[in-house]
Amino acid sequence: MGEVRAGGMIADVSADLNAGGPEITELVSRLRGGDIRALARAISIVEGGLPGASQLLQACRAHFENALRIGVTGPPGAGKSTLVDQMARRLREQGQTVAVLAVDPTSPYTGGALLGDRIRMQDLAGDAGVYVRSVASRGATGGITRTAGDVCALMEAAGRQTILIETVGVGQDEVDIVHLADVTVLVLVPGMGDEVQSLKAGVMEVADIFVINKSDTGGAERVEAEIVAMQGLVREEPGVWMPPVVRTVATTGEGVEALMESVRLCVVEKKRTGKRRVRRIESDGLRLDHLGVAVRSIAAARGFYEMLGLRVSHEEIVEHEKVRTAMLPLGDTRIELLEPTEEESTIGRFLVKRGEGLHHIALQVEGIDEMFDKLKAEGVRLASDAVRVGAGGHRYFFVHPASTGGVLLELVEGDA
Repeated sequence: MGEVRAGGMIADVSADLNAGGPEITELVSRLRGGDIRALARAISIVEGGLPGASQLLQACRAHFENALRIGVTGPPGAGKSTLVDQMARRLREQGQTVAVLAVDPTSPYTGGALLGDRIRMQDLAGDAGVYVRSVASRGATGGITRTAGDVCALMEAAGRQTILIETVGVGQDEVDIVHLADVTVLVLVPGMGDEVQSLKAGVMEVADIFVINKSDTGGAERVEAEIVAMQGLVREEPGVWMPPVVRTVATTGEGVEALMESVRLCVVEKKRTGKRRVRRIESDGLRLDHLGVAVRSIAAARGFYEMLGLRVSHEEIVEHEKVRTAMLPLGDTRIELLEPTEEESTIGRFLVKRGEGLHHIALQVEGIDEMFDKLKAEGVRLASDAVRVGAGGHRYFFVHPASTGGVLLELVEGDA
């Protein structure tokens, strides 16, 4: 874990926004050593899509620390920023190094973040063990930004043990945070009226923990009753985490200790079962994971999908496949855009031969190694010589179209 240096956690990056400066290796070395300005500069490069961003991300992923990511989401005015401030304090008391990624509304004048979250977290400014970065939503409608996953990767490479991700105020269908966070905390407040009911079909279903904030104002009992009634409509499965309801008063810190204990228990339970409380239709342990689409340019192709309301949650270069990938969450599945980084690559040759279009279908399976051995023993023609590690760290292998009826099939392990 990198050393935490002094110098404040809300870094001034105004002088670091140009594309020049130290080489990538030097920047990563400084970032790994706990240099807050190096972390701030790295985030600016990635957020702005400046030259060297891809190389920087690739270098940082070699130092992946597997930090705990806690997503804090909810409607505007629920007190998310104040609650995140209190959560950061509790984590620091436990000796954890913390990063906060706060998504603010985009300024209509500068295009940047309005920085409301930083104003509420000024009391942490003297603690170098806490780093806060506000980013603008920039038109993203899922509650987080398109580069949020990459920013978290940089924070992890910098040695931050826990990352608190605060979404911009969200509504019914803005659930992108579930694809980024290990634990999703939904913050509600008394006085929402029928709003809890309207949220039921969307963000309520992805919450791991429900928080009723401002519970000292009265009406918390009704909100809790609404949540409990909603949970009663969901069939409880053995070994699947059932979200608890925690009451807090973020301005005083009341209930925050209970919230952090619920987060801890949720992490333990998810590690034990390997399950997420997401509704899905399954058939003998199989489900559709994603559709892989070969494109000449992700930058050009994503515009169409964004017009449909989809948003890229994660981009990554897979060096051994010589491909850049971009994931667009779509309900319980995803669309994966595949852009070759070299002409002499699988995707590059596919584009030359067939042009842009569907490249493969990916199914999620349990026991990837056993499945590989089974298919190989049965004489199924495989397009992979072994189980490999791909984008996002998932393990996979391909089955040749000759054995599947004409489509390249990717088998992916677990919750990729």
